[in-house]
Amino acid sequence: MSPLRKTILLLTFFSVAMGFMESAVVIYLRELYYPKGFQFPLTPITPLLSIVELLREAATIIMLACIGTIAGKTPAQRFSFFVYCFAIWDICYYIFLKLFLGWPESLFTFDILFLIPVLWIGPVIAPCILSLTMIVMMLTAVYFHERNITVTISRREWTMMICGTIVVILSFTMDYASYVLHSSKDIWTPMSSKDLFIEISAYIPRTFNWWLFAAGETLIVVGIINMIIRHKRELRNA
Repeated sequence: MSPLRKTILLLTFFSVAMGFMESAVVIYLRELYYPKGFQFPLTPITPLLSIVELLREAATIIMLACIGTIAGKTPAQRFSFFVYCFAIWDICYYIFLKLFLGWPESLFTFDILFLIPVLWIGPVIAPCILSLTMIVMMLTAVYFHERNITVTISRREWTMMICGTIVVILSFTMDYASYVLHSSKDIWTPMSSKDLFIEISAYIPRTFNWWLFAAGETLIVVGIINMIIRHKRELRNA
């Protein structure tokens, strides 16, 4: 087994283990706050646990970024490993929840995806689509690396991927933001003395802006396709 493939195998094991740990934490939280099964509207969480949960999410991203940085040798490879670990972690998280809780009921079940900087909500299939896109990106980097092509990400490709990511994040957060704005409720912050989710105690997500999500996903995919075309050209000229 080549050193690169061994690295990817170890990254996969690491990410699966992180996915299990993430699901274990959520299982504990659901036993505490949703003993009859997770559903909207959300149950308020005490300020202390809210801050701990925010820090836990931030720590998860830091851990994934660190392992990608340690494993990669070039900026593009480090980024590819980071998004790969993120993708495997995210997919395994839902697999373990399904195994232990029988949840989600379907890929279109709504879930809390993230809390930073505001609440992200969307159907389970949406982050899974993003995760598969991340895996494709990493496999592309590996393909060219094994053919002695130094993988890079151009400024144009970075721009498309970053813009696409921002648009995708908007698709996850706009329904919550719209609800809070129209209900004249204050958005919770770590400095608040009130419980997390108290401002949306009656909020039940019913729609997801698939057009906005698709636009963001398209930008990301086009950025990856541009990267593939550029490196294929280099491969032909090598």
